[in-house]
Amino acid sequence: MSARPGVSEGIFVAVKLRLVRMGKKKQPTYRIVATDSRRARGGAYLEVLGTYQPRGLSQANPETAVTIDNDKAIKWLMNGAQPTERVAKILTKSGALEAFEAQKAAK
Repeated sequence: MSARPGVSEGIFVAVKLRLVRMGKKKQPTYRIVATDSRRARGGAYLEVLGTYQPRGLSQANPETAVTIDNDKAIKWLMNGAQPTERVAKILTKSGALEAFEAQKAAK
């Protein structure tokens, strides 16, 4: 029997780390989320890992803004979640992917 009630033994869900679009028209903001890979892009998600603002915070500060919880991202990666191409680039910039590789090599 499973340790969690209501969950059968041997059922696995393919988890992806992907972007969910938010924001106004022509001003995109994205959430970086862990979600079931079979769900729609804007569908329900398991956990929010951070945000990504490709246009920056304001016109005075046009740099791309990324806030991500590296510990949560590493936890999902260790559990087998697969990042999309864009999220993999964001995780590389934040340092989460290197930390994941180091933890994986240490095991």
